[in-house]
Amino acid sequence: MQPQQNPSLVRGLGLAAAISVNIANMIGTGVFLKSRVMTCNVSDAHTVLFVWIFAGLLSMAGALAYSEIAAMMPEAGGDYVFLRRAYGRPVSFIYGWTFFAIAKAGSQAALAVGFAIFLNDAVGGTLQQVFWRGNLLGQTFEIGTLTLFALGAIWLVALINCAAVSVGGHTASLLTVLKIATVLAVAGGCILFARGDWAHLAMSNVGGACEGVAASARGGMAGLGAAMLGALWAYDGWNNVTPLAGEVKNPQRNIPRAFLGGMVIVGTLYVLANTAYYYVLTPTEIANVPATSSVAAEVIKRFLGPTATLVMSIALLISSFGALHASVLANSRIPYAMAKEGLFFKPLAEVSERSRVPIKAIVAQAAWASVVAASGTYDALTDSVIFASWLFYGLTTASLFVFRRTLPDQERPYRAWGYPVVPVLFLLVTGWLIVNTFLATPTQALTGVALMALGVPFYWYWTRAARS
Repeated sequence: MQPQQNPSLVRGLGLAAAISVNIANMIGTGVFLKSRVMTCNVSDAHTVLFVWIFAGLLSMAGALAYSEIAAMMPEAGGDYVFLRRAYGRPVSFIYGWTFFAIAKAGSQAALAVGFAIFLNDAVGGTLQQVFWRGNLLGQTFEIGTLTLFALGAIWLVALINCAAVSVGGHTASLLTVLKIATVLAVAGGCILFARGDWAHLAMSNVGGACEGVAASARGGMAGLGAAMLGALWAYDGWNNVTPLAGEVKNPQRNIPRAFLGGMVIVGTLYVLANTAYYYVLTPTEIANVPATSSVAAEVIKRFLGPTATLVMSIALLISSFGALHASVLANSRIPYAMAKEGLFFKPLAEVSERSRVPIKAIVAQAAWASVVAASGTYDALTDSVIFASWLFYGLTTASLFVFRRTLPDQERPYRAWGYPVVPVLFLLVTGWLIVNTFLATPTQALTGVALMALGVPFYWYWTRAARS
């Protein structure tokens, strides 16, 4: 009798679904919210548009390197697998720890809470009831209707992703179509129905309020760096399909297309939307937008009037839910890959016989994100490790050089365009962004390093457990 084999993941994601996973994670709230702050950072409209284009090209440079590596090693876990093969298990574990326990948990919690807030705005503020309020270690905790809707969003997305990966892919595709339609509707509505002037694109901010934007982040290289970080935050998620590489159909062909197709679509949408903003409003008017509103909402008011608030709430609602779904779909494969290596809870490596997805890893991720959402600590977590994402993006991109040297005969269905110049430029800018983060916000950066270092004792424990 043949021994029964454990069920494994299946390649159920087609090209459209793979592209959608990247786009859905990129298009969140940044395209609607960041233009005000970026205008305050660099003042003039054409520089803001340049920053959006440059940040898109920088992300594209990273995507080109990722395309070669992922097509060469199309395995579940993405960066975790690449970093382990390039630098060893300690580096890959710290990556997995940082993304599962801190970065993605905080990001998913923030998206879920944002979903609840936008839903509350859409229904006229009727979801603000507080059931319980407490204090622990000087931190105030509240559990209310908004919290319940945020937790409901996390578990709804988890439930969808416990079905076959093709179901998650089709859901991502549907939400992505809605997101693209939303951005096009905002941009097209501004240009077609609002009264504007293309001369605004040649103007600069003069005396705008710039509410909440520090004086140190206005003008000069500091302002340019701050604007770049804002744009890169909006593009973040360009590599979100990587952990799903083990479930993409024909990965050698479709993974590079997913990276490049997603970047071209999102970059075009971002530049189009921001051009429309400046067509309707001057840079000074954009700088005067209150921090509690958004540039998108203000320009929509020019042709929709009071209903603009409802329209914007629905747009942000769709965006936040779509980004949450894509994040849960892709990033649940990180704890799965860690568990398969014996460096995390063993049950998380199990694959459902029925749906062929790692249900226990999805549930564990949802449970931890729920704790973070209920605790209200998500902003502190994501702010502290924002540089860590680019640190690991840089390490993964640098692994391209490692693999070219150590695996010269490995089959490469796709070779990174512009190698070695393009990846080197990506690494140089990434290094500058990391150094700039430590100089501009040293407390947050050092807190992030401390949170990452918390993974060291866990690594020691799991490696001992694996040996025993």
